[in-house]
Amino acid sequence: MKYYSLNKSAPSVSFKEATIKGLAPDKGLYFPEIIPAQPAAFFKDIQNYSNEEIAFRIIEPYIADEIPNEILKQIVTETINFDIPLKPVSDNVFSLELYHGPTLAFKDIGARFMSRCLGYFVKNNDKKVTVLVATSGDTGGAVANGFFNVDGVEVVILYPSGKVSSVQEKQLVTLGNNISAIEINGNFDDCQQLVKRAFADKQLNESLFLTSANSINVARWLPQQFYYLFAWKQWIDKNTPPVICVPSGNFGNICAGILAYASGLPVQHFIAACNSNKVIPDFLSTQIYQPKKAVATISNAMDVGDPSNFVRILELFHHKFHSLAKMLSSVSISDEETRTTISQVYNEHKYLLDPHGAVGYFALKNYLKIHPDNKGYFLETAHPVKFFDVVEPVIHEQIPIPESVRNILGKEKLSISMEPDYEDLKAFLLNK
Repeated sequence: MKYYSLNKSAPSVSFKEATIKGLAPDKGLYFPEIIPAQPAAFFKDIQNYSNEEIAFRIIEPYIADEIPNEILKQIVTETINFDIPLKPVSDNVFSLELYHGPTLAFKDIGARFMSRCLGYFVKNNDKKVTVLVATSGDTGGAVANGFFNVDGVEVVILYPSGKVSSVQEKQLVTLGNNISAIEINGNFDDCQQLVKRAFADKQLNESLFLTSANSINVARWLPQQFYYLFAWKQWIDKNTPPVICVPSGNFGNICAGILAYASGLPVQHFIAACNSNKVIPDFLSTQIYQPKKAVATISNAMDVGDPSNFVRILELFHHKFHSLAKMLSSVSISDEETRTTISQVYNEHKYLLDPHGAVGYFALKNYLKIHPDNKGYFLETAHPVKFFDVVEPVIHEQIPIPESVRNILGKEKLSISMEPDYEDLKAFLLNK
């Protein structure tokens, strides 16, 4: 399998090269030359396969012989060794819980898979790899956990000051060792632009072995297909494919779902549920893509004003707007609607949502009111305890604290404050 740049001005590369480079030299995102199709019988008989078999079957064509099958199977097993249950919330709405991993967020899947692939690729390298990543919330903790103490890998995480939850921050600033956290005085888009500029800096890349662990990296993006397959395995009515609603910020997660759909996964419709950062809802209404400065919301991991992965979604639909709009809709949900949803769902169904899942639930419920013959699920992307400062005042109760969170709350913060100045970041990376 080869991967080409979506900017179409760079050579095609292998999975290994795409994983290590992260971003193509022409600043484009890598995209697979072929979307491997799975036969209909596979999806029809999916209950007959273990989760490990499903995940291996989906990912193997993207990697082929670049990682031996026995090692790839081990990587897959270690990636998904926690529960990913599909739970009923109401008669026609289900929740795919993606927060049972080590950092209580869906990004554990991609980060664990990528860290193990990268570890395999660089194990005999005499030059350390620097993983540079921007986070709007959960990516940082998942990447930090996935790469912690991986030999030959240094991790530098940029996050916006005051715009991630206290638990999210603790998960990325308390590890130390090979993990460096930089607190940027700005928003997520500032962090992302710094990372993109670093990858485009020829001098920096000649001095460092630089890669990224954001969802722009194919090794982070591709394995997120797994849980859409696991949800289908648990879906009871195989004659009626689900409507899938994904809380969306940088659009890597929903893009992985659409990729699984392109491979044959039965899906009725996708909904990208956004908060007040509504670049994509506006695009689907006007056909004009207009990036905007991100605004802070209580669903902070979705505070993105220029979602990088949307270009991959356009590529999946061959840049044909009619085909895209037929399969994908997108809505913007306010903070007030988010809080009201958390309260109502908890009171009526005794199901506790985090702010991102609440955005997804609200969008899905509204869609199903218009399409009452359908059923669907939303992605509950993070444990509510990660946003206790938002959720507890809404439900007027304390959320029980999982052991993994309790262990880090009292730890010292290890981070570096920095203005969104590229030269400062470059100097830090070169000196490190």
